[in-house]
Amino acid sequence: MNLHEYQAKSLLSEFGVEVPPNLLLKQASAKQVATALPASESGRWVVKAQVHSGARGKAGGVLLAESADEIVQAADALIGTRLVTEQAGSAGLPVNSVLVEPAVTIEREFYLALMVDRALQRVVMIASPEGGMDIEVVAESRPEAIFRAIINPTLGLGAYQARQLAFALGLDGRQVNAFASLALKLYRAFVGRDAALIEINPLAQVADGELVVVDAKISLDDNAGYRQTEWWQHRDVTQEDPAERKAIEHGLNYVSLEGNIACMVNGAGLAMATMDLIQQAGGMPANFLDVGGGTSAAKVTEAFKLILENERVEAILVNIFGGIVRCDLIAEGIIEAAREVELDVPTVVRLVGTNAEQGRQMLGDSGLALIAEDDLAAAAERAVTLANSNREVSQ
Repeated sequence: MNLHEYQAKSLLSEFGVEVPPNLLLKQASAKQVATALPASESGRWVVKAQVHSGARGKAGGVLLAESADEIVQAADALIGTRLVTEQAGSAGLPVNSVLVEPAVTIEREFYLALMVDRALQRVVMIASPEGGMDIEVVAESRPEAIFRAIINPTLGLGAYQARQLAFALGLDGRQVNAFASLALKLYRAFVGRDAALIEINPLAQVADGELVVVDAKISLDDNAGYRQTEWWQHRDVTQEDPAERKAIEHGLNYVSLEGNIACMVNGAGLAMATMDLIQQAGGMPANFLDVGGGTSAAKVTEAFKLILENERVEAILVNIFGGIVRCDLIAEGIIEAAREVELDVPTVVRLVGTNAEQGRQMLGDSGLALIAEDDLAAAAERAVTLANSNREVSQ
């Protein structure tokens, strides 16, 4: 679950991290703002759209103001709109609130983050003197500017590791201790709130050498929702894809993509391989959809409903490996689901495993437009061909 910036800073403050004073606005009046506005030494404030996306400034989601009236104008210009960013896609995300903070004069910008490195099976702290930029760009153009501390899960982040990162960033004197203190607090927050990501970008050095958390992004591990109920109560579903939200409700793993060939697969790894083969055959997947190893007819029905809500879908590829569950039972569920949703999109079904032959026979005898295949590459190519033909007909 992603948190808004104001939520992320509130969470961090629980662990002793100093964050700038701020004011959250869902609607604004000059009188309200003037009464509650945090003091600003510079006489300027920054008004930031609260959406689950980075690159807000590039998209016009961060505005400067020099008075309460200008803050209200900036808030009115943002609240109620949809912010289109590189990360949010062409549909954008709704802006329901803005965060107002004192503007600071930044001398240097750093990047600091904690995330799970699944290859290492460790939490890793990453730091870079190239703050304010997308870390992926820095990794590609200047990999030598990225520094890492691999954290032992038994010992936790060591103070010596935090100081090493501070020295690598070119900090000295009291800044080293301030950085180390911040890093240790971030790690405690990461573990204490079951985070998947904590990102401070930028971590700014201001005129007096102080380090300021200018922006913060936090993602909590969805699997830990039962332990972090307080934060899950503040989940902003308006920032989530409606199809992905519905999938969670039915125990499905679903991610919307930009293509026109829908996938329904049992197993995350198999789903990734299926999407790769679709692209290799010249097509583009419309989604990632894992119905799970022990799927059921009810889940398959809900999966078809999710798929068919996407108007771009011009063909469907179902790829099922019958290990935990028999292929004939899956075939029965597919047939029932196809009839219930009145399936009219060309659908290729690849079944392999226990009772696969029987399942394919059931599909063939159903009288529905379900095309059975036993070879995955051939199934992917067939789905791409059908999608292309469907597009030509519609044009």
